[in-house]
Amino acid sequence: MIITVTMSPAMDKTVEIDRLLSGGLNRIKKVEYDAGGKGINVSKTIKALGGESIATGFLGGNTGKNIEMILDEKGICHEFVWVNGETRTNTKIVEENGNVTELNEQGPVIDEKQMDRLIRKILGYAKEGTLFVLSGSAPKGVDPMIYAHLISLLHEKGAEVLLDADGELLKNGLCQSPDMIKPNQAELEKYAGLCRESSEKALLDTARSMKREGVKTVAVSMGKDGAVFLLDSYEARCPALPVKSHSTVGAGDAMVAALAFSWEQKLSEEETVRLCMASSAGAVTTEGTKPPTRELVDKLKKQVVIRKI
Repeated sequence: MIITVTMSPAMDKTVEIDRLLSGGLNRIKKVEYDAGGKGINVSKTIKALGGESIATGFLGGNTGKNIEMILDEKGICHEFVWVNGETRTNTKIVEENGNVTELNEQGPVIDEKQMDRLIRKILGYAKEGTLFVLSGSAPKGVDPMIYAHLISLLHEKGAEVLLDADGELLKNGLCQSPDMIKPNQAELEKYAGLCRESSEKALLDTARSMKREGVKTVAVSMGKDGAVFLLDSYEARCPALPVKSHSTVGAGDAMVAALAFSWEQKLSEEETVRLCMASSAGAVTTEGTKPPTRELVDKLKKQVVIRKI
């Protein structure tokens, strides 16, 4: 069973324009709305791949009701904690040349009682054979140690954890050795104090040190430069697939979903890597934060090039 936890969900509003004119009039060509937030995006992709998950986290207001309705329409199981205030709307401005400008609102402030309710709900699912995907930012009012705290509690119950976070949430979470992590290159560089022009060897050394400290699987997404995977004793480097990019939003979440789906299906290391690369590349071709179809993912899997490290 896979449980996705989204503490900062959002209604994703994606607008397409020719070119963003700062301080001037911008005419919108197309608008897409979808339920979003990193964990929810993971649940959407798992569903598209043919799997099932339960989405949880915090929702509030009419926006929260709309997100719940969208998840119902997609057949995605969910059990959120309802809070006062309005779930945020995140606006993504996509230009014809592929540039994406994101305007992310702040969601409701979460108090201690609401956090306790979510923790109780999460622990109610926790047992052996369950994977929890903890992803995205924490809302105002939530302790930056929250992911570390949850990982410790979930491991006590025999569950496994896939962590996809950055900054302090990633740093603190790593102290409790999550089973899997999926940082992107910038997040890993920030964690390790590397410069933006750091070598791939430096990134690989950092990922290997994480494994020595207890993380079983490390997948590092690197945008147009592909990705690096460290799975048990299997290490691989994959160049990016040559697809026509519509928007890079959600590509990392699609890779997280593929990791979780592969875990549940007990796929081999090579099949896991192929699915991760194909799902991420497929997400780049879709509009808004829509997941790729399974048909597209299966087609792209055949094009994945795996180079053992």
